[in-house]
Amino acid sequence: MNFNKNILSKKFYLNNAKIVAVNLLGKVLVRRMDDKILSGIIVETEAYFGENDPASRASKGYKNFNKLMWEEGGKTFIYMVHGNWLLNIVTSPQNIPSAVLIRALQPLEGIEIMKKNRGIDNIYRLTSGPGMLTKALKIDKSLNGVEVTSPQSPICIEDRGYKVFKICCSHRIGVKRDLPEKLRFYIKDNPFVSLPRKCQQYL
Repeated sequence: MNFNKNILSKKFYLNNAKIVAVNLLGKVLVRRMDDKILSGIIVETEAYFGENDPASRASKGYKNFNKLMWEEGGKTFIYMVHGNWLLNIVTSPQNIPSAVLIRALQPLEGIEIMKKNRGIDNIYRLTSGPGMLTKALKIDKSLNGVEVTSPQSPICIEDRGYKVFKICCSHRIGVKRDLPEKLRFYIKDNPFVSLPRKCQQYL
């Protein structure tokens, strides 16, 4: 497969985080490690915004730890929560802080390697949460700030033509304070979603 041809362009990410979060569903997250390819279909995301979003890393204003959120969209933003690395993709034009958290994947390639990385055999638990997927794909702080639009990147996101028919939304998970709007999105009835809830159809 010609991976370069399918990689999402920077233009895809220069948009509102909510729009990007929805449009990432059904796209394929690819992790390249030497000659190995690990990948999965994105089945769950969350959108985060700027200083007026109480759940966002940007809520404290521009700091060294969150400065990537002010960068132009298309870069990774990786940080740790409760001992787990979380993978976000920066969105919007430069100086508009926002990002999308990748919450869950449906494993595609390199499943046996993912099982070894996670130390489990249950495929439905391999990547069904933001900390689980980073362990399965060996994603950590060393990959913070990489361009996901580059063919040479160890992390990229591709459009392989998977169709998403029904999208559900809910409030974001595990946040102390949230915005009124529902900003968590997931593919309806997908068994790899981290925490299915009663579905409110979004699209």
